Amino acid sequence: MDARPAQIGKDLLKNLLPVTGYLDRVSARPGQSIAAKISAQGNGTYDADIVRIVSADPNPSGPGLIYEPQDFGLACTHPARHQDIDRGSYAELPPAALYTAPEVLFTVNVQPWLLTEEPSVIASALDCDGSGWELFTDRQGGLEFSYKSRDRDACHVHLEQPLVRKNWARIWAGYCTASGALTLGCQDLIEGTVQTASASAQLSALPDAVPLILAGRKSNALSRDHFNGRLEDPAFLTDVDPTTGAPPSPESAPNGAVLAWWDFSVGIETQSIIDKGARALSGRLVNIPYRAMRGSSWSGEDMNWRNAPRQYAAIHFHEDDLHDCGWATDFNVPIPDGTQSGVYGVRLRKDGAEDIIPFYVLAPRDGPRNKVCFLASTFTHQAYANHARGNCDDAMRSRMRDWNAAPYNPDDYPIYGRSTYNFHPDGSGFSISSRFRPTLTVRPGYLTFLDAAGSGLRHFSADTHLLYWLEQRGIAFDIITDEDLDDEGAELLAGYETVLTGSHPEYHTTGMLGSLQHYSDTGGKLVYLGGNGFYWKIARIPTLPGVIELRRAEGGIRAWSPQAGESHHQLDGGYGGLWRRNGRPPQKLVGVGFSAQGLFEGSYYRRTEDSQHPDVAWIFDGVTEEKLGDYGLSGGGAAGFELDRADPELGTPAGTVVLAVSEGHSDSFVAVPEELLSHISTETGEDPADLIRAEIVYCPKKDGGALFSVGSISFCGSLNHNGGDNGVSRMLENVIRRFAGLD
Repeated sequence: MDARPAQIGKDLLKNLLPVTGYLDRVSARPGQSIAAKISAQGNGTYDADIVRIVSADPNPSGPGLIYEPQDFGLACTHPARHQDIDRGSYAELPPAALYTAPEVLFTVNVQPWLLTEEPSVIASALDCDGSGWELFTDRQGGLEFSYKSRDRDACHVHLEQPLVRKNWARIWAGYCTASGALTLGCQDLIEGTVQTASASAQLSALPDAVPLILAGRKSNALSRDHFNGRLEDPAFLTDVDPTTGAPPSPESAPNGAVLAWWDFSVGIETQSIIDKGARALSGRLVNIPYRAMRGSSWSGEDMNWRNAPRQYAAIHFHEDDLHDCGWATDFNVPIPDGTQSGVYGVRLRKDGAEDIIPFYVLAPRDGPRNKVCFLASTFTHQAYANHARGNCDDAMRSRMRDWNAAPYNPDDYPIYGRSTYNFHPDGSGFSISSRFRPTLTVRPGYLTFLDAAGSGLRHFSADTHLLYWLEQRGIAFDIITDEDLDDEGAELLAGYETVLTGSHPEYHTTGMLGSLQHYSDTGGKLVYLGGNGFYWKIARIPTLPGVIELRRAEGGIRAWSPQAGESHHQLDGGYGGLWRRNGRPPQKLVGVGFSAQGLFEGSYYRRTEDSQHPDVAWIFDGVTEEKLGDYGLSGGGAAGFELDRADPELGTPAGTVVLAVSEGHSDSFVAVPEELLSHISTETGEDPADLIRAEIVYCPKKDGGALFSVGSISFCGSLNHNGGDNGVSRMLENVIRRFAGLD
């Protein structure tokens, strides 16, 4: 995995693309429409049109970038306008007089994960001119409580002893306008030590009713000065004297002492926070902070938050969480009747800058279909969306310019949010990804790696190697997406003779696996054309469309690991992690599963003796290569980067034939962690080095169904070598034509 990138400087938060946007849906059928949300900097106008994306590889040694303009009846020119992004998670409670009453005592449990020189607001109740109060950490990590009325300067009370990173503390802050007293206190819940401070001042009345913001403050519509860490049990108390020590928790406070208490253990699956007090001042979460987090009372006796919700009554907030930019619609894209199923893009152009936002068009629900269906790995695209790898150096930028590749890299644009392969500034990993934001990695021509032997493409752009090849071979196809399959189920696959995956279908829901397994078990022919597929389990819920969640539990090749006890999704309560650890190894579905990983470089396969059997000879009709796939636009070879192999113990179906095995991999390749028992022993009993292989397999199944899998991410990059006149191309064409009945 990539090393943790350096913390992003504040100046980079100002970087904005000249013109960009996102769409309200990832796909549509003819007769439907897609809403485009666009932000353009500066004055004047921008142009918009629709293109069909035929090839998204900018490498001059390959097909190149091929776009076909489409007449979708759009207005070409639109007025430019900037649209803001409210980045960072927080909780917003409805305006109430309670928050700024003449006498207030606020309490909350706090676990800071990042203490910086910048103010970090734990709670604030402010009106539009800044009158009200704030509780925050100061430059040294100490606590400060500030009170400001309209006609007076702000009053402050301060605790110099700083909070301790990842230590739980109970904090309380209050004031009384009659006595002029301000109070601030902190009890370390690990050490038990108590700090208190007080001040006296003339306090004028505060605004009658303002919203309460937790984990930040708001200025107009935008939030700022976010708290990075966990909050638990925020409450307002009365009739409690905090001068003798810490006030009680709201759970143990005397009857009548709790005016409001937001118990975060209630409604963990939702974006609501529930007030257990009589006023019912329930509120909402913004930008999906992390729930089902271990709280101050977590005992370690139960690892599932559903069984002990009060032990998971914490919410983890981050300054860079981003759910939905919330941009207004600039225009709608109507999908005309008769539009060919395929990959399209909304092309935006302004003052020499260009951005293309891809979308997919499905076949009509009740109309004619092709025999071949391509399943676009949109959940995987979303998991990697805006992956900042820290590798966009001068050499990469030079190639981007020389090839006229996509010009924008997430390293430079943190404002649009990060991927589930990145870390928040406080060191925790991203577990939520939304598509309601510009996603720079899901753009035609986007370069992921500076590939010395090829193009360096992954995901969206890499999959056009296959789509371009299908067109060149005269194989008509339809497209569906992960999201469509999860929403519509197995019925969406019915009627297709064969279903093809892309190069890296890594992230899947329970429903998707069930639908694909049903298709394969009931006569469908499934062709898996990638590596490291069907690997991670993700969660989705109808109330948060466009959002996926993953918890990288237990093991595997992973970018980050969750805290103990935090491996169950907040969205649905399901256990996260590898599908293999959830009892559904990839081998059960497609015959092969993740076995080894190395640098982004490719090697070749060599055919096995079993591949010479007459029953499978048709697969290799016209294939004469001794080294199969020793070429290609992805790392220079068909077997590379991430490799999958068969394993009957993990579910490879009986009757599966291993047709070819890769060899010649460099020393950068290692067996994946889930295969290792120690540095010298493995689950299979093989030497770890022997697990470094990709296998091409074929399995005939009942009712005329079949599996064909290639076990390598870089396989499709070899299809267009020599204009498609090569062994890899011939082999795959033989398979698809036989599977689809196109012979």
